[in-house]
Amino acid sequence: MTKQEFRELLKKGPLILDGATGSNLRLMGMPVGVCTEKWVNEHPEVIQKLQRAYVEAGSQVVYAPTFTANRICLKNLGLEDEVKRLNLENVKISKDAVDGRALVAGDISTTSQPLEPIGTMTYDTLLEVYKEQITYLVEAGVDYLAAETLLSLEEAMVICDAAAEVCDLPLTISFTCEGDGRLYFGGDVVEAALVLQEMGVDAVGVNCAVGPNQLMAIVKNLRENLNIPVLVKPNAGIPQIDALGQARYNMDEKEFAGCMVDLKNAGAVILGGCCGTTPQYIEKMCHIFC
Repeated sequence: MTKQEFRELLKKGPLILDGATGSNLRLMGMPVGVCTEKWVNEHPEVIQKLQRAYVEAGSQVVYAPTFTANRICLKNLGLEDEVKRLNLENVKISKDAVDGRALVAGDISTTSQPLEPIGTMTYDTLLEVYKEQITYLVEAGVDYLAAETLLSLEEAMVICDAAAEVCDLPLTISFTCEGDGRLYFGGDVVEAALVLQEMGVDAVGVNCAVGPNQLMAIVKNLRENLNIPVLVKPNAGIPQIDALGQARYNMDEKEFAGCMVDLKNAGAVILGGCCGTTPQYIEKMCHIFC
């Protein structure tokens, strides 16, 4: 997909993303403490069942299960030599699941290692890490790149640079932040979004961390300050941990969908769900939108 095709797609109405992956895989049998990307690769039928359900619910995009399939995150699990295979094969798993009925975005996320001077990670090292993953995502045939759950403007800028060196696919970026818009490694989401807009990002927004009822002010501020589309992919409210150690979220499908309508009216153009949401959440949201 070209950047122009992506822009034309968004002119047709809201672009509906999928919902949560990790929290649903846990409910579908994935053990605690394993590498999600490796487990999915070994149990493709599970993620395919979930992604087919999202498409049937109305998702126009599913995120490939490549969230932490970068060299730094995989090295923490002794899997640094699996970067190429996991990216190539996991994208194929998603492409086979949707069978042309939805776009497949190459999912990229934080390494959780802050750049200098806050941390010890260097720009050059992180650039090569992201270039490597993006190269394999492009080779696998993703429709666009979706960097999500980012913690700082600096790592987002590195991803922008890496993507620009590798390909010309559309790139969306979403941060995880506090309810007031503060980023976890410092700075403000609106200020960060303005920088990324100048770098040529195709959409900017927020995902994870909070529920949709906490994002109205952030979405309004993004819409008022940006010329590019605003993305929102929140959790199903606030989690509570049950006796079995499972996170249970306090917002049901109806309440979530109602809040998402409010965010759409506030200016969000790309909408989906993060932790705690299921295909039923996406279906309820799409029913109201359509």
